[in-house]
Amino acid sequence: QVQLVESGGGLVQAGGSLRLSCAASGRTFGDLHTGWFRQAPGKEREFVAAITRSSDSTYYADSVKGRFTISRDNAKNTVYLQMNSLKPEDTAVYYCAAGFAVVTSTGLVRYWGKGTLVTVSS
Repeated sequence: QVQLVESGGGLVQAGGSLRLSCAASGRTFGDLHTGWFRQAPGKEREFVAAITRSSDSTYYADSVKGRFTISRDNAKNTVYLQMNSLKPEDTAVYYCAAGFAVVTSTGLVRYWGKGTLVTVSS
């Protein structure tokens, strides 16, 4: 079993930045591919970014490409999402995800965090 705990959400003005963190416990973190998803009110959960377990590849949704950066530190069992140039449409609950395949869709996710709210004001 794996526990994922997100932190770093909050309220930010448009154009600002936030860094989300996700701390993992319960299983060898290096065995898992990880990523971030988000869910806005009234919408389905959508893919944001993913990173392979060795950090050799990253993947991004078109809507965040060039603004968000995913990274991980296997020594700290932590994955990060640096979010720059935030827009009101980035407002959502952001979920950390992990699995045994690259987590580029919800169907590939084995473990979910409980989420952290990001609100971007205009």
